[in-house]
Amino acid sequence: MSTGNPEFTQIRFTLERGVGVITLNRPERMNSFTDVMHAELARALDLMEADPGLRGLVITGAGRGFCAGQDLGERKPAEDGSRRDLSLMLEKNYRPLINRLRALPVPVVCVMNGVAAGAGASLVLACDVVFAVESARFVQAFSKIGLLPDAGGTWFLPRLVGSARAMGAALFGESVTAAQAESWGLIWRVVPDAALADTLAQVAGTLAAGPTRAYAATKAALHASSGNTLAQQFDMECRLQRELGYTDDYLEGMRAFAEKRAPAFTGK
Repeated sequence: MSTGNPEFTQIRFTLERGVGVITLNRPERMNSFTDVMHAELARALDLMEADPGLRGLVITGAGRGFCAGQDLGERKPAEDGSRRDLSLMLEKNYRPLINRLRALPVPVVCVMNGVAAGAGASLVLACDVVFAVESARFVQAFSKIGLLPDAGGTWFLPRLVGSARAMGAALFGESVTAAQAESWGLIWRVVPDAALADTLAQVAGTLAAGPTRAYAATKAALHASSGNTLAQQFDMECRLQRELGYTDDYLEGMRAFAEKRAPAFTGK
């Protein structure tokens, strides 16, 4: 799939070796969300979900920012002073997007190229693993316009960083640096700005060559753990480990270990 596909105007999308790469592509507007962008993201996810060889998804942004959140031009108050129901946009666009990313049966990795604000920060937190360049920042700026964090932000934040840090970030809207985010456990790793392209390539290569079904099982188990008792989690581990024990990748992994070589996983 080509990045020049006319089907996409506000994102770039490729799907190669089973790995989808989505680049939010409105750099002149800090990649802020619009209805068009949401429709294109949904189409990209349709194409990935239809691919039986899917092995992973990488999300990044074009230009100096990852995503500034909702384009406020699409939800500014009416000139006559009438009010609008902001929940309609959440239900139409953000709930489906976040739910689909969480349910995608392969790892979703964000390579954060710059600032993520508002719903853009929530998009980052919905990903399974996050790399961020050193200059990247998180900003939960909703309180600056009289709103609360949305697009799942109030669910993700306290689970990742605890109540105190989540409350402070949400109430005061202060910027959180990439280094802070890493120390808080908000993201996985900080990389130099100059390493952005290399990190993207490395992540895509790792997903394309990895044990896809083991990745999927790990994602499912870790996401389920917060709502399970220990007994329920053991049951889930037993079921998933049983299934993985019959995969080709498990046999290849064991052979490679015994032969002291790198495994050649096929995702099966």
